[in-house]
Amino acid sequence: MSHAAKAPNRSTEQRPIEDCRADFPVLAQTINGEPLVYLDSAASSQAPGVVIDAVAEYQRHDHANVHRGVHTLSHRATDLYESARDAVQEFIGAGRRTEIVFTRGTTESINLVAQSFCRPTLGAGDRILITHLEHHSNIVPWQIVCEQTGAELVIVPIDSSGQVDPQELIEKMDDRVRIVAIAHVSNALGSILPLTEIIQAAHDRDIPVLVDGAQAVPHLAVDVQALDVDFYAFSGHKMFAPTGIGILYAKETHLEAMPPYQGGGDMILEVRFEGTTYNELPYKFEAGTPNISGAIGLGAAARYLASMGLERIAAHENRLLAYLTRRLAAINGIRLIGTASNKASVQSFLLDDIHPHDIGTILDHQGVAIRTGHHCAMPVMDFFGIPGTARASLALYNNEEDIDRLIAALAKTQEIFA
Repeated sequence: MSHAAKAPNRSTEQRPIEDCRADFPVLAQTINGEPLVYLDSAASSQAPGVVIDAVAEYQRHDHANVHRGVHTLSHRATDLYESARDAVQEFIGAGRRTEIVFTRGTTESINLVAQSFCRPTLGAGDRILITHLEHHSNIVPWQIVCEQTGAELVIVPIDSSGQVDPQELIEKMDDRVRIVAIAHVSNALGSILPLTEIIQAAHDRDIPVLVDGAQAVPHLAVDVQALDVDFYAFSGHKMFAPTGIGILYAKETHLEAMPPYQGGGDMILEVRFEGTTYNELPYKFEAGTPNISGAIGLGAAARYLASMGLERIAAHENRLLAYLTRRLAAINGIRLIGTASNKASVQSFLLDDIHPHDIGTILDHQGVAIRTGHHCAMPVMDFFGIPGTARASLALYNNEEDIDRLIAALAKTQEIFA
């Protein structure tokens, strides 16, 4: 059996979700003499042993460039790289493997769509529709393309709970809107957008939709065909894979019509000074030597998540989020930022008048890792009139003990600042 043909390890299917914590070696360490509590997965999740081993195995035994060599190592590397594409296709329910483009992450995926799909056709008077809760990576690429083309960026507001009113978004879908670009899950607030309703309304008006799925794919079952989404972008390092690798899913009809985003390497079939013939999909958008080890790790992560079951993961994390929210809300002086009724795995907060960076530093001394700052969502912070928050974010490897440790560490923080 070739490397690419190896069946994924399904031994995790029958295990309780709680048992998977042992799969993540980084968690078995102490920080400042305390057992590590990792509550920063929205920034970067940890990798299970199967992902680490997949990358190490490739580096030890199969490392070579892909698609170009006739020797055995190149064939092995190509098989592993392409089997990772197959794993991602299955993971998100894409209809064709040609619709899975490897990128450096969500940011590059969105920039690719902005520059290759939108820029060639946009002009003065056209509009791009986004929401107030977007990550900077789903704001700045559209600002750039608007500057380049004269198009206008239209922002749909959020309310005090951090929710977007889908009806208000739909009402802004006039005949000048050329694309809707929205998050599936807010990285700063955890709010989940009603994609099915939004995408259907956009398509009724012949408007394509891009979804930033970076915060969704580790927590929710995603089926791009069921959603009928045009573009779906996500990053490996949010879903237990290495950094520097990500995915742009796009409908094949869009990819066929789009010009290349970058030139060189694997995106060509033939080069002459008189002109160049581009490669077939998806390679037309994968210029240069790819992040082979990262792609292999991403494939392993997709198989791992699938084996655990996204529905089971979501149920586990929803229970933890409810427990986290309840414990935080009971603290005197707490202010919860982001209280949408439909959320995933994130809770931002403020504590008394203590600066979030001070909170994060004191928690780190007690072995508790959280995120502090604006979370690459400055417009969200501006909406709430604050410079930043402390943010605890959950993953499938967290448990109630982690949350109890966080609450105890916050009590210690209040003692220090009393």
